[in-house]
Amino acid sequence: MSGFGAFFSHIDYLVAVALFLIGGWILITSQNLVKKVIGLNVMETSVFAFIVTTGMVEDGVPPIVHGAIEGPFASPLPHALVLTAIVVAVSITALALVLIIRVHSAFASVELDEIRARAGIDPESPDRAPEPGA
Repeated sequence: MSGFGAFFSHIDYLVAVALFLIGGWILITSQNLVKKVIGLNVMETSVFAFIVTTGMVEDGVPPIVHGAIEGPFASPLPHALVLTAIVVAVSITALALVLIIRVHSAFASVELDEIRARAGIDPESPDRAPEPGA
């Protein structure tokens, strides 16, 4: 198999890695909290796709044993893990969106630079809290 053929035989892994990197880029570069949640969701989806892809068995049959069916059997474990992870991801997304609503009601913005300005946080020293009464 040539290098080009090997590249296309693992295109599903490459797509999952590309989606993960795109989601990470959105998460790092965006100042908007809603866009950060979207970037996190793209990263989660790429991990789900990667896990399902790794559980794929070439010429695998469903793991329901009856009659004269012989292996190789496809593993149901990656699919069960992804279903559980989807439930957790939806819960995290809902919690993040509720927190963003609370931040918006407190600061009237979802942009991090505007929130820092309204909270009186100095962007030059992010780990220093503002002085009381200042």
